[in-house]
Amino acid sequence: QVHLVESGGGLVQPGGSLRLSCAASRLFLENYPISWFRQAPGKEREGVSCISEHGSTYYADSVKGRFTISRDNAKDTVYLQMNSLKPEDTAVYYCATGPRVYGHNWFQAHEYDYWGQGTQVTVSS
Repeated sequence: QVHLVESGGGLVQPGGSLRLSCAASRLFLENYPISWFRQAPGKEREGVSCISEHGSTYYADSVKGRFTISRDNAKDTVYLQMNSLKPEDTAVYYCATGPRVYGHNWFQAHEYDYWGQGTQVTVSS
């Protein structure tokens, strides 16, 4: 059973925008935080942003002021709006969730039990 499905990736020029979507099981949305991670070739998976089941949001310093996470409970979807994109934002982006995730550890990939398949974001001219 597939619990998390990402979409919305693609090729965009520097300075451009993309909106990623993560379709999630309602059980997850109602009970656990949902986070976005990214992984570039040769690098570790990096926490990008997180939204709790109560709506609290968290961001990595590298994306603060450029990315916005939100959720639409009616559509069972979490979004990541990415603006002012840079070449260093190029990566595969994943959404993830799990019962061991809290505000103090949301950026630690090993705390997550459920992952989507990922969507490629490429920022290049």
